Amino acid sequence: MSKQSAMSTSTPLSNSSRIKRWSQSLTGQILIIMALGVASAQFISSTIWLRQLESDTEENVREVSKHMAFRIAATVSYFTSLPTNYRHIVIDQLQDMGGTRFFVTLNKEEIRINNIPNSPLKDIVKNEVQSTLIKQLGIRDAKIAFSNPSDLHVINNQTRLVDLPERWGHHSLLVKPLTPPIIVIQIPVNDTDWLYLASLMPDPYFLEGTSALSGDRLFSMAMSVITVLLLTILILRRVTRPLATLARAAERFGQGDWRPIKEVGSVEVRNTAKAFNDMQRRIQRYLNDRERLFASISHDLKTPITRLRLRAEMLDEDDIRDAMIRDLEDLDMLVKGALQSVKETDIHENRIEVNISRMLTDMQSTANIHETKLTVVGELEHPFIGKPLAIKRCLGNLVDNALYYGKTATVYIEDDEDEVCIRICDQGPGIPIDKMDKVFQPYTRLTPDHSGHPGGMGLGLSIARNIARAHGGEVTLSNHIEQGLEAKLWLPRH
Repeated sequence: MSKQSAMSTSTPLSNSSRIKRWSQSLTGQILIIMALGVASAQFISSTIWLRQLESDTEENVREVSKHMAFRIAATVSYFTSLPTNYRHIVIDQLQDMGGTRFFVTLNKEEIRINNIPNSPLKDIVKNEVQSTLIKQLGIRDAKIAFSNPSDLHVINNQTRLVDLPERWGHHSLLVKPLTPPIIVIQIPVNDTDWLYLASLMPDPYFLEGTSALSGDRLFSMAMSVITVLLLTILILRRVTRPLATLARAAERFGQGDWRPIKEVGSVEVRNTAKAFNDMQRRIQRYLNDRERLFASISHDLKTPITRLRLRAEMLDEDDIRDAMIRDLEDLDMLVKGALQSVKETDIHENRIEVNISRMLTDMQSTANIHETKLTVVGELEHPFIGKPLAIKRCLGNLVDNALYYGKTATVYIEDDEDEVCIRICDQGPGIPIDKMDKVFQPYTRLTPDHSGHPGGMGLGLSIARNIARAHGGEVTLSNHIEQGLEAKLWLPRH
């Protein structure tokens, strides 16, 4: 796989990890809760409002439909009561006058009406008209339908309303710019004629359905959510900025960089910052006192140990003299080991860009003077910010252990944007599982003879882990399936 394709495949993972990290932050979680809350509240209130509106609309439609049904029944009664020869004359006069409430014709066939979609309001109107015709006139075979004005057929199945002269029906059935639906009632008056009656519904939106998720309501909901989120972001930035500062200060302090933080923000945040500053001061005083204590112990013990060594060498008995000298050497080693542990863990230096690849290359050159003992695979692709002397001591201790116990070792550098992982693999005997954690304790040695090992006092792994943890990382050990031990140094990028 090429480098370009590898980068393209890693980008989505990086984006998804950023989204996941954002969703797990305090700001992200509050924004998600606020967005869902506002959207849910808007949807519930819209649903309740629409249900009430539908209830009121249905009642209004029922009342209007009753009045319309009585007028339709009266019109039908009037035309059916006229003598057959006068019906066409009256219809022609109505068409010539224009402006009447109903459009009425006598047709020789039933006109096919392209019905508009069904709706509860349409059923209410239809039922009212139908029941009124039955009660008032006893007409049960009336054909009732609803049509759009632009698609309404009149006179016959080939003629549309819009094709007629304006004086015939435009004034009574076409209202611009809005055109309400038209109710059409067709009643057979004899074997050959159909009474055709059409009337406008009283409201342009009379039969339109409503939805809680219409376009306008979705836009209103989106604008409400956006407005709330913008205001929430402004408030959250003011609230969470001190918390982010506190988190960074805690991380810096864990890495040995002590500095007080500003006590700003809400009362709770200010109290937390004040408590954190007090905690930093107490811990720093403890560390300073510990360092001075070890320095004082070292200074105070050197002189009596030296005097005791001189007096021991003046003894005549060889056995007693050698035993006392060995005890004094052990005591001197313990003092030096304690001082070394403190000094190499508490490294007072600034965090700068560390070239880990060059450090390992220098160690490789030193180890391979006579024969190849150390192999380095990979290199650092991104700069790492840390304490250079501390990182060098940490790597040196791990490499020295690998070369001492395994004779040869291979170092693998694995680097990405978020972390650095260095694995030191040797071919030694490994470590028993039950002693994996114990070897990180100071003065722990698995073999009695460490005279040839630079860290023979059993402090190397302890110092390495302390340095890694001071950088926010960790050192772990694991045995290979076949042979050897793997020491893994993990350092995060901050």
